[in-house]
Amino acid sequence: MVSLDESVIARLKKGKNHFEVFVEPEGAFSLKRGEEVNMEDIIAVESVFADAAQGDHAAESDLENTFETSNVMEIARQIILHGELQLTKEQRKHILEEKTRQVITIIAQNAINPQTRTPHPPARIEMAMEEAKVHIDPLKGVDEQVNIVMKAIRPIIPIRFEEVEVAVKIPAEYAAKSYGDIAGFATLLKNEWQSDGSWVAVVKMPAGLQNDFYGLVNHLTKGDAESKLL
Repeated sequence: MVSLDESVIARLKKGKNHFEVFVEPEGAFSLKRGEEVNMEDIIAVESVFADAAQGDHAAESDLENTFETSNVMEIARQIILHGELQLTKEQRKHILEEKTRQVITIIAQNAINPQTRTPHPPARIEMAMEEAKVHIDPLKGVDEQVNIVMKAIRPIIPIRFEEVEVAVKIPAEYAAKSYGDIAGFATLLKNEWQSDGSWVAVVKMPAGLQNDFYGLVNHLTKGDAESKLL
């Protein structure tokens, strides 16, 4: 369960009755978006209240009549799905900032400038979002908003999602220890051990990760590897 200090109130009105539960806001948002959520991870207090702020519990008869169950987790799920979340200004700001960072990170890692075939820095993507006046919605999923943002910023900066293939040759002295890190970073399309002990591979990755990949290879080989964008 989440701590009470980190929770907000989810509220649902049914007829003359009010039902409230203490929940973790981001998990509750995820549930409202249709994502799978473990209710035990987002409930702060395993009780349903008529007035959460006052600590007044809802009558069990009201719960049974309204929800046809006395199961707190199921009732809490229905309250979150069909009710409203009471966020503080700071909580809403935090959720928006975090979701904005997630959207920018996904775009930066997966998209390139098709004119130069190089990634866009996150700061450039953020500036394009500000210029396009595109706003993040805390109730929508990150993947959905990535598509919305991409559509909004295309008139401002040349950008598209793309994968790239890179050929790399790792010298013999670094080959064995580098294999796992490189295979874990990108998709191995081809790989071959040479007679001199060196390792040659062709890997595929989201275009925006090129610089990170080259940095990894240089780190693993102390700058002694060969690489080529195919």
